Amino acid sequence: MILFAGRCFSQQTDSLIQAKDSLQEVTVQAFLSNKNRKDVPVSVAVITQKELQNISTTSLLPSINTITGVRMEERSPGSYRLSVRGSTLRSPFGVRNVKIYWNEIPLTDAGGNTYLNLIDVNQLTAVELIKGPSASMYGAGTGGVLLLRSAQPYLAKSTNTFNASLSSGSYNLLNEQTSWIHQQQNFTTGIQQSHLQSDGYRKQSTMRKDALKWDGSIQLKKQTFHFLVFYTDLYYQTPGGLTKAQMLQNPQSARPAAGAIPGAVQQEAAIYNKTVFGGLNHQYQLNKSFTTETSLMLNHTSFSNPAITNYENRDETNTAARTKIIYHTKVASADLQWITGGEWLYNHARIDDYGNKNGHADTLQLKDDLYTNQWLGFTQIQINYQRWNLNAGLSFNDQSMHYKRLTDVNTDYVTTQNKNIAAPRIALLYKLDRSISLYAIAAKGFSPPSLAEVHPQDRIFHSELQPEYGWNFETAIKGDILQHHLQFDLAVYDFELKDAIVIRNNGQGQQYFINAGSISEKAVELWMKYHLLDHSTNCISALNIWSSYTYQPYYFTSYKQGVNDYSGNAVTGVPKNNWVTGIEMETKKNLYFNIQYTQTSSLPLDDANDEYADANHLLQAKMGKHFSIQRTVVHVYVGADNLLNEHYSMGNDINAAARRFYNPAAERNFYLGMNLRF
Repeated sequence: MILFAGRCFSQQTDSLIQAKDSLQEVTVQAFLSNKNRKDVPVSVAVITQKELQNISTTSLLPSINTITGVRMEERSPGSYRLSVRGSTLRSPFGVRNVKIYWNEIPLTDAGGNTYLNLIDVNQLTAVELIKGPSASMYGAGTGGVLLLRSAQPYLAKSTNTFNASLSSGSYNLLNEQTSWIHQQQNFTTGIQQSHLQSDGYRKQSTMRKDALKWDGSIQLKKQTFHFLVFYTDLYYQTPGGLTKAQMLQNPQSARPAAGAIPGAVQQEAAIYNKTVFGGLNHQYQLNKSFTTETSLMLNHTSFSNPAITNYENRDETNTAARTKIIYHTKVASADLQWITGGEWLYNHARIDDYGNKNGHADTLQLKDDLYTNQWLGFTQIQINYQRWNLNAGLSFNDQSMHYKRLTDVNTDYVTTQNKNIAAPRIALLYKLDRSISLYAIAAKGFSPPSLAEVHPQDRIFHSELQPEYGWNFETAIKGDILQHHLQFDLAVYDFELKDAIVIRNNGQGQQYFINAGSISEKAVELWMKYHLLDHSTNCISALNIWSSYTYQPYYFTSYKQGVNDYSGNAVTGVPKNNWVTGIEMETKKNLYFNIQYTQTSSLPLDDANDEYADANHLLQAKMGKHFSIQRTVVHVYVGADNLLNEHYSMGNDINAAARRFYNPAAERNFYLGMNLRF
């Protein structure tokens, strides 16, 4: 560990980094609560803009992984996977079973997929993650909900801010950012451009991302408009999984050829994603009791994937609308809020498959046309009375898919539909005192099969797939004590999942999914953050230590595959123990130091539990300084990842064909950078 020693020669230096003598509360927006974290009956974590970049300026991964019950993985640069409370089981790649909104505008499409890798961490001002079933207000998904924020506050005086940053690091990492933000009393807007590239640790793992974002808000007398427009051009190579022997022999290698099947390098395996996105959120204060809020979204994605055995071209168009009416009143000492509304998501995907000849589209194999519609209607009531807070909601949900193989003559559209699925949620919180609260939740969650699961790699339309569902029962205690110096959150839950969707591989190694039995998900989550020092010290202005621990002994309660009975086996891809802890220090000379340590236990790589990924220990650190030159604020920093030089797989391919489970992560690596604000 690095220790700072020295003498601060002035205590009058203007602080360019915030340092408080006690931990600050944050407002939670989940379920439209708009209350302090400890006062809402929901398992939620909030990451501030500063915390988003405590370790990395290029990825959400380190900050997201500080949340209990959450595991974000990177199979290769640009290829992310997000698991909330064990949802990795059905997400071999990408982000599924987690609903995502940006400034209240839906990002998740009707097919259940979200391209989270299109977003740059520097575009965000906060992240809020709701854990567990939230269908009562946010629709399908048993994992949770991710709420992204990028709104800037209004200022009394018109202000223009310019930012420019450049960082570089190992494996030819280059990250460049420029932005302009305008703020005034009733209007804010900002334009941001970014470029990120890296050669990657392994062969066939180069990535490049160019992004342009424009957003802002306008506040009128009774109305507020928020708009968001972005374009991202993303390219990343996919090196593919390795067997354990291949990983030990050469962890930097890409998937090699096997018999007649070529390797990742020869096939130039990669992802090309060009997405343009536009969204609008409108809030209207009808009177002192009624408010309406409506969000609209339209985006288009051009997606190409030269893979090992095929070359896929996909053209996607997505539309969404979400609206709600909010009624708020006070009766005596009771505060009442009632919300009712609905959401509609639409996706049209044209998928053309070709042979892949050394990275180029070859002979046409098939053309598919798919339409997906998803809607929900919801209502929720929230009552605050003295020390009690009641939050109860109900939604009705419908999903339909229409599929036709255009290369098959004389065929009609095949339709699947999941209709009128009810999802209730009730939560009750009691304040023991002003600092500590107890709450309990009972919620039904469900998650229909995503488009990628109904139409997987085997290119068969699996209309037989059914939604997975279950009841989640949770109780927790949270608060802040010791004069707000210690914040804590301890939650225990039991989620019994039925008709779980799990991955399979056919004889050609192509993935598909089936409903397979049931899973018991009982777990404990503990998060604490303690402010160690106050302003009595001569040099250090803030010193915090925090820790997150997750215990997830998930297991299959009923699961048979042919003649094999996997009942009682540990759930694939879920570590039983995960501990993340860190230290944050700031000095009165605007120097800071952050360190983050992660310990992840071994985890099963297949349903049979006959191969486990080894436990790993990850140490990351970042140090920087803020200072000013005339009117320019300068921020210089240096950081390191995997300081212990651990050999591990950051994103395992669970139930992989030919036991190619492993995607080795980078060895010890470094970066440095500078940011200018004027």
